Amino acid sequence: MKYITLIITLFYFSSCKKIEDVSADKAMEQKSIKLTIDGTARNFVVYNPKGYNNAGKMPLIFALHGGTGTPDAMLKLADFRTIADRDKVVIVYPEGIETSWNDGRPTNANVLGINDVSFINQLCDYMVANYSVDNKKIYATGISNGGFMSSRLGCELSNRIAAIAVDAATFEQNKIFPNCNPTNSLPAMYIHGTLDFLVPFNGGTVAASGSNGAGGLVVSHAQAITKWVTLNKCNATPIVTDLPDIANDGTTIKERRYTNGTNGSEVVSYVITNGGHTWPQGYQYLSEAIIGKTSQDMNGCEVIWSFFKRFSR
Repeated sequence: MKYITLIITLFYFSSCKKIEDVSADKAMEQKSIKLTIDGTARNFVVYNPKGYNNAGKMPLIFALHGGTGTPDAMLKLADFRTIADRDKVVIVYPEGIETSWNDGRPTNANVLGINDVSFINQLCDYMVANYSVDNKKIYATGISNGGFMSSRLGCELSNRIAAIAVDAATFEQNKIFPNCNPTNSLPAMYIHGTLDFLVPFNGGTVAASGSNGAGGLVVSHAQAITKWVTLNKCNATPIVTDLPDIANDGTTIKERRYTNGTNGSEVVSYVITNGGHTWPQGYQYLSEAIIGKTSQDMNGCEVIWSFFKRFSR
């Protein structure tokens, strides 16, 4: 029964109705773009903030969908557009091949040999060349498969990415994690629910029907945090804060902030007790019985942006 519900979860993400026609001229700020990169047709959605013509060079956030997801589904789940308009940030929602990312696990993109690190690197070039983007303020975030991919980008593209934020994911265990050796210090944030049914908080095997059916072995939340603390040479003892339980929704959040890393880098852990495979204050896209609870005690997009904007490459 558990695997049936997980399959339902994946079907939902792959069949999610578009929330708007992003190709329509009615929304000059938001549009779909198709490019051929490394011989493969790639799609992504760009959101330019209102008033961008007078904003100068702006930060850029890549927001990566989960397995079997789409840019539209990710935009609905992690909608950075209010932040973009307020603080003048460009948002890009890329699309993975066969709705997956090559995060090191046997996803569809991995089996096909897709180089998604190269894809994001070339998207950086495209955005800098065609939009008013600050090359030193490019960030990556994602959920699930997109979160694992964000970890990989932190490891292999630290010459372009200034910081990462990962939700409901850690690292692939056997290839990406042991070989992660970024050329630059890389601020990192990880958000994970203790009752994530798809990606186990304590590491191990990803549910076989989760994250595009990829399965695979992953490290624990604690191992991911320790990895970046070590790489960034942060203080080993964190500053610990219990976030206010503002929602009384059965979840609580503990923040651990590891400071004073190389070049001012930090590593931040948010452990959501009783949280599920969800985006904080994102919409509850399926019932709690299927994906667990969505914590309302913090706004995931706001917390991630507050972290990102403190760092540049």
